[in-house]
Amino acid sequence: MSVLEQDWRALESFAFGDSPRMADDLLAFVLSGAKTATCWSVRDGQQTEVGKRMVVKDGAGRPRAVIETVSLEKLRFNEVGWTFALAEGEGDECLEDWRDGHRAYFTRNGGYAPDMLLWCERFRLVETIGEGAEQ
Repeated sequence: MSVLEQDWRALESFAFGDSPRMADDLLAFVLSGAKTATCWSVRDGQQTEVGKRMVVKDGAGRPRAVIETVSLEKLRFNEVGWTFALAEGEGDECLEDWRDGHRAYFTRNGGYAPDMLLWCERFRLVETIGEGAEQ
């Protein structure tokens, strides 16, 4: 079933990051094809499953893309490798850059520990949604 047949308006939606600017920046990486992975703390719950499609919103809350989860696994922060970090597509030059940025993010958003459990998701871009789309 295509997204148009499924009607993206019926899908769950979210924005990446913890600020409007971060949501816009991370969405741009998704739309460019650079970002095909993301992670979050296990304490925030399992927010997706393989095959689930969700709408990604920009920093203003407008729907802009549909992604589909292609894999999901639990890893400890200190077990995340460069291959996954690179798939997050956020411009990190090395694994230490990724760890520094994510350490700061998790510290801002409820706490960080080197052995904290993360949900590590890989996804694919299914469809872009035009800026003038109805919500």
